[in-house]
Amino acid sequence: MSDSIRQIPLHDVHVALGAKIVPFAGFEMPVSYSGLIQEHLAVRNSVGIFDVSHMGEFRVRGAKALDLLQRITTNDVAALYDGKVQYSCLTNNMGGIVDDLLIYRRKEDDYFVVVNASNIEKDWNWFQQHNTEGAELENVSDEYSLFAVQGPKGVATMQKLTDLNLEEMPYYSFKEGTVAGIENILIATTGYTGAGGMEVYVPNDQAVAMWNAIMEAGAEFDIVPVGLGARDTLRTEMGYCLYGHDIDDSTSPIEAGLGWITKFNKEFTYSDFHKKLKENGVTRKLVGFEMIDRGIPRQHYEIMTAAGQIIGEVTSGTQSPSLNKGIGMGYVQTEYSKVGTEIYINIRNKYLKAVVVKLPFLK
Repeated sequence: MSDSIRQIPLHDVHVALGAKIVPFAGFEMPVSYSGLIQEHLAVRNSVGIFDVSHMGEFRVRGAKALDLLQRITTNDVAALYDGKVQYSCLTNNMGGIVDDLLIYRRKEDDYFVVVNASNIEKDWNWFQQHNTEGAELENVSDEYSLFAVQGPKGVATMQKLTDLNLEEMPYYSFKEGTVAGIENILIATTGYTGAGGMEVYVPNDQAVAMWNAIMEAGAEFDIVPVGLGARDTLRTEMGYCLYGHDIDDSTSPIEAGLGWITKFNKEFTYSDFHKKLKENGVTRKLVGFEMIDRGIPRQHYEIMTAAGQIIGEVTSGTQSPSLNKGIGMGYVQTEYSKVGTEIYINIRNKYLKAVVVKLPFLK
């Protein structure tokens, strides 16, 4: 292992739990424990806990905080209020995406931003480079652990550990308070599984205590630790984009179906380009498809017509544990993007039939 690969604070806990550890985004991360399908179905049916402490966190504060966030992100940050979370993205100077991220408004002039692990340095440089008005920036990525307690029993699990009223929290909101006897914990109704649940930000020195408390609280619901493998199958079933797969430095949020987080009531980096795409239409679109023939689509597989013409490429694909069939996402020429269109995936030089479907796969 290279010296540049880092360990998350609970590394030894995951090893003791029998996790299979793999390098991911510069960190050694648990990819599975008991097995992907078992972990996936636990989250869909009850509750699972992910350690996603590799994610990055920035604090953006001061009188110029809102101004900076409005200029560099696509969504309308002014629409946020205290305790509300927003999904958004940073755009670059070439019409692509620097990263997708979450913005938490703690109070006026105080925001907490969560970015992808693989992009922490890139995003931090981007924030600093565009901070021309002097917002207060702090990279606190090395201070926090993050646990995603996901599934229909996720909220009930966490409610046992706090007096905060979690049951009434709307989707994409957060509270701060005492959880499992630990003060100043940020707990949010966010997550990337589509199964419901919460995400918990905890200082590293309290991470083991919080993990143990959650595992104990979830025992009655048969909580299991879940790795990155099931995180990928869960988010794919929901049609959620993953940076480096479905979105990257060369994809516009308009092409990626993220027009809903791209607001033109303000100017942001290269917004004129994206506005023209929205007005004039795009030449390619991100679509979801289900396999008709038996086969598992994977990233970079060619998408074809029946005649063998290449019309696109798979960006994400898997065997769906919930649907028990191959599903995937990919960019295709716009004329092939209509729901119901038959397409073919080139899987090991066999053209296997698929059909374009409306996302999410899991209704």
